[in-house]
Amino acid sequence: METISRPVPGTGTPVAAGESFATLLGQWAHRLGDRIAVTHLDHHHGERAVSLTWRELDERVEAVAVRLSEVAGPGERAAVLAGQSTGYVVAFLGALRAGLVAVPLFAPGLPGHAGRLAAALADCGPRVVLTTDGDREPVTRFLAGGPVDAVVVDVDAVPPAGPRGWPEPDPDAPAYLQYTSGSTRSPAGVVLTHRNVLANARQACTAYGAESGTTSTVSWLPLFHDMGLILGIGAPMTGGLESVLMDPLAFLEQPARWLRALSASPGAISAAPNFAYAYCASRVTEAEKLHLELSRVVSLINGSEPVLPATIAKFHDAFAGCGLRPEVHRSSYGLAEATVLVSVTDAGKPPRQVTFDRARLAAGYAVPVVPGTTATTLVSCGRPAGQRVRIADPVNGRPAEPGEVGEIRVSGPNVGRGYWGRPDASAAAFGLPPLDPDTGEGWLATGDLGVVFDGELFVTGRLKDLVVVDGRNHYPQDIEQTVEEHPAVRPHSAAAFAIDGDDGEAAVVVLERAKDTEADIAAATAAVTAAVSAGHGLRLHDVVFLAPGEVPRTSSGKISRARCRVSYLDGALTARRLG
Repeated sequence: METISRPVPGTGTPVAAGESFATLLGQWAHRLGDRIAVTHLDHHHGERAVSLTWRELDERVEAVAVRLSEVAGPGERAAVLAGQSTGYVVAFLGALRAGLVAVPLFAPGLPGHAGRLAAALADCGPRVVLTTDGDREPVTRFLAGGPVDAVVVDVDAVPPAGPRGWPEPDPDAPAYLQYTSGSTRSPAGVVLTHRNVLANARQACTAYGAESGTTSTVSWLPLFHDMGLILGIGAPMTGGLESVLMDPLAFLEQPARWLRALSASPGAISAAPNFAYAYCASRVTEAEKLHLELSRVVSLINGSEPVLPATIAKFHDAFAGCGLRPEVHRSSYGLAEATVLVSVTDAGKPPRQVTFDRARLAAGYAVPVVPGTTATTLVSCGRPAGQRVRIADPVNGRPAEPGEVGEIRVSGPNVGRGYWGRPDASAAAFGLPPLDPDTGEGWLATGDLGVVFDGELFVTGRLKDLVVVDGRNHYPQDIEQTVEEHPAVRPHSAAAFAIDGDDGEAAVVVLERAKDTEADIAAATAAVTAAVSAGHGLRLHDVVFLAPGEVPRTSSGKISRARCRVSYLDGALTARRLG
């Protein structure tokens, strides 16, 4: 059986009754008092930094919790609709302290995601909506006339309140609902208990070397995103870490801002998807590098999408002169259904890279490449962080043979209870056999494909994203890498997917034209088609060039193949085709 596990010191301690992120805040406020707990680097109002000490954060959370207790009862949902800010942290923790089920979402106005926000609100039925001064008006306007009848609470306007005794949280009661991206279906809320999230936050702190007083977290990831929430709030509350936040848009406008924040935060731990590292390498100027000091960074986590070897090399080459050490780069694997973190590469050395035979890998077996065969190099996602991982047949659950590709399945205290209000979907993914005889825990079916090679997990793709043409499997990321090698294609803009054709499945690629190029679209299309044919033995049914920024993305900025497919089939993308 291809199962790997790695006990992590400090992660096996049971979650005590009465523990939550909010109760731990109270303990750190008592110990750390006037030390800074959270800072928001506000780049849209004069480059200012807004900070709260542990005592100030605790007092504001207490005040919000008191206000919430007046309008909602324990177990009712409290949706957070706000931008990245210290107020978002206050709102989220205030909901937990009041015994409500927090629902971290986002303020109206996120381009292209109004439908997702409305669907998530309708799904969870919040009794109260938490927001901030800057977002109160658009939130009220968005809710007007909608299906949700909720009390709106502006956490910036809540008056101070004295401390109140709160019932001890049940470790197995829901702490919050983590909504998935909704790129392939209406958004589904993963039910995460206090036990789940505390376990995963402790697993993350241990895996990434977090230590109160010596390390801090730095993040531009959205706080409504699973990794953004644990990195920006969960791990700091668990480990007593200072948290430095910035807005995702501020990063996209000037990626050097993120690196400056890392330079200014000794012992920084941060995370970003693969595209962000390539984006920094290509956009940060030599003049900006003169002001960077990255030698004190502890961990840079690369996750949430395939980690590309070329990106690791490009990022390190770009910033080695700023003191960046190769061993701080840590590739990881995770998903919202497991709170977030599942596995991570070892500290102190660069992630392992293995080059496999591409054809054998597509056929379901990880075989190191031999001369004369086409190759795919994968970056290890390491070993489980205090949990178990197994590779199984996605249909019958049969354990995979050594070196066989299958569905990644996960078991551990961090795995959620299911999807909010979706018993059938929950039963299909959570608690699958065989059950652990000691803990009673079953297995989570992730929907991701992977293989265990020499004791480490390598992620090969998504089950739903596989492109199957003429009976052969093709991983979309391999196709996308090939087409993005053409100079007319904007980096990190391609999406490959399959559609139903007259003779079975057919492959389509949607991509963006590179900025500042006058390339002949017809010639570029022919070159891309030829490259995919030569490199993959695959004939493309269609290649759609779009203007920069036109390829659909998820709320966290990643290319959404599923949304691309839907928009292609309904004609929305082909109507904007260039050339």
